[in-house]
This record gives sequence, structure tokens and C-alpha cells, in this order.
Amino acid sequence: MEFEKIISDLKNKVYHPVYFLMGEEPYFIDEVANYIEKNVMEDSEKEFNQTILYGGETNILQVISEAKSYPMMSNYRVVIVREAQNMKGLVPKIQDAPALKGDKDNKRPPPPGKGQEGESLHPLEFYLNNPQKSTILVFCHKYKTIDLRTSFAKALSKKAVVMRSDKMYDNKVPGWAEGFIKEKKYSMEPNARQLLTEYLGNDLSKIAMEVEKLMINLPAGTQITSDHIQKYIGISKEYNNFELQAAIGKRDALKANRIINYFASNPKDNPLVMTIALLGGYFSKILAYHYLPDKSQNNVAATLKVNPFFVKDYTLAAGNYPPGKTMDVISLLRQYDLRSKGIDGNSIDDGELLKEIVFKIIH
Repeated sequence: MEFEKIISDLKNKVYHPVYFLMGEEPYFIDEVANYIEKNVMEDSEKEFNQTILYGGETNILQVISEAKSYPMMSNYRVVIVREAQNMKGLVPKIQDAPALKGDKDNKRPPPPGKGQEGESLHPLEFYLNNPQKSTILVFCHKYKTIDLRTSFAKALSKKAVVMRSDKMYDNKVPGWAEGFIKEKKYSMEPNARQLLTEYLGNDLSKIAMEVEKLMINLPAGTQITSDHIQKYIGISKEYNNFELQAAIGKRDALKANRIINYFASNPKDNPLVMTIALLGGYFSKILAYHYLPDKSQNNVAATLKVNPFFVKDYTLAAGNYPPGKTMDVISLLRQYDLRSKGIDGNSIDDGELLKEIVFKIIH
């Protein structure tokens, strides 16, 4: 089930006995679990009816025992298993999975329950066949998904709410951030949004935390600017990869050199590998722009997956970097990416490497 559908159901008090939240992106997993923890019951009900367990400190039998308990003076009992990926035996390995029909060689010890064919059932699968309807059991299985080939996973998909939280692609993050900010009754200038997401990458939890920090200091309805980000988050509005990219696009050597000198003096905050990767993505979009038959603002924005506000910058950069030069720059960035990782055995300082890169790109 999709994140938005789950949250919508929860807000409408549509609850399910078991939620299995899994995937590489922890933000959506935490959002669902936190909503259930904070909103299903009144505070007065939680002391006796809400249990938070941690995967590394419990086991599946203890979890099921908690889930089978009846609520006290409440309609529901909530059991949340955080860090469930650390629980041994939560998910059976393929070789431990119930035998498929006709598999005579798959022998296992006596089970806590039997399936229709007489095969062993994993304890959670056995619970899924007859869950405690007054319990909301939530597993937060972060940073990875379970093996979907097992009969256990198929049973889980049929009898529980399973949410797969995949890592968001970088080009989707600005749009997500815009929606997140809008939902909180704020807006953000395109430059500010680009600055925030470029600096924080695709770590949604970190972006949400920093945006909430802004909201503490700014009244609802405020349009968040680059000045706000610099003041309250500490991201320089002048010396960052986004501004370096813009300076290179304009072939503004003076500004580009000011930025790379700042980067050289603050290497931990501005890793060379990230700068090269971002520049590689930038010039790939410039190359794509060159071969677009329709260079209208809307088509460019849709194809390059950028805000229409920035289309003029790509038009200018494409004028400064013809197709041949653009391909040379992409090749150059690949070479320096290897050098920055020490693959050629070169030990030149990252700051000096960046100066070389920018000089060769602009000239």
C-alpha cells in the first residue's frame, strides 16, 4: 500500500491489525509509525495499551505475545517494533521458508502452527491467520526489504498492510520538498529549494528536520528564501555547489574561483566527490538540452526534470557550451572523478583538483 493511502486511512481511523513497513528510505516508515504512536489512542490510554519494542532487544514470540494481549479500558492496543530489521528470526531465510507443495526434501522442526498442506508456518505467519483484531501491530523494517520470493512474504502481502519505502531519486527530491513545505502552509523560492536539496541530498529525514527548524522561526504563510536558509540552517547562499554550477554555466571565472577557494578551505562541508557528481548531472542535462527538438520552457522543464524557473539558466549554459564542448566536459569530469577517488594513485589535494577541473571546463 502507498504511504499516502496509509496516512489517509489512519486519519480516517481506518486501522489494520498488522503493518509491515520496509525499505531503504526510513522517513516514510517513521512517519507512519509515529502517526500511529501519537494518534490512535488518548494519552491516558497509552500507559497500559501501547508498547514500543526494539528489534535487537526482543524476539518474534515476545512480540506476538504482546500483540495477543487485550486492551485495558481502551478499544485498541498498539505494539510498535522499531528497528525490526535487527530482530533475529523475524523473516525466515529462503531455506527456512515453509515447504512448497511437492517439495519432499524440505524438512523442518515442529512448527507453532500448520498450513493447509501440513507445512510449518513461521510464528508471524501463524499469527496473521488469526490476528488480535483489537491490536495494531507495526513492524519498522528499515534500510532493506524482505525477500519477496518466500511464501512468508506472499502471506504477509495478503494478510497485512505492507509498505515498501524506496529511496527517492535525487531529481524527485525538490518536488517532494515543495509538497512537504506546502502541506505545512509555507512556500519556498525556487533558489532556496534548490539550495536546500542540493546541500542535503536525498536524505528526506534531514530535509524535513531542517524545514521544521525554519518553521519554528518563521510564521505560517512565510515564503522561505535563501536568506532564511543561511540564517537558520547555516547553508551559505553564496558558496555552495548550486552557485558554483551557475557560475560555470555563465563562464564566470571570477565567481567560480571564489567558490572553489571557499570549498578548499572547508573540505569537510564540500566534498569533491559530491561536487563532481553534481557537475556531471548538470552537464548531462545541458547535453540533453542541445538535442531537444522542442526547446519551449515547459518541454525543457519536463524533460530535464527541473523547475521552469531554471530553464533560462540551461539555455544560457547551452549557448556557452556547444555539444562538442559539453561532451568533453563530461569526459573530463569522469576522469577527475577517478582521480578524486585515488584510483590513478594521484595524491593531489582535493582543492587543487577542483581548481584544475573548473579551469579546464571554463577555458
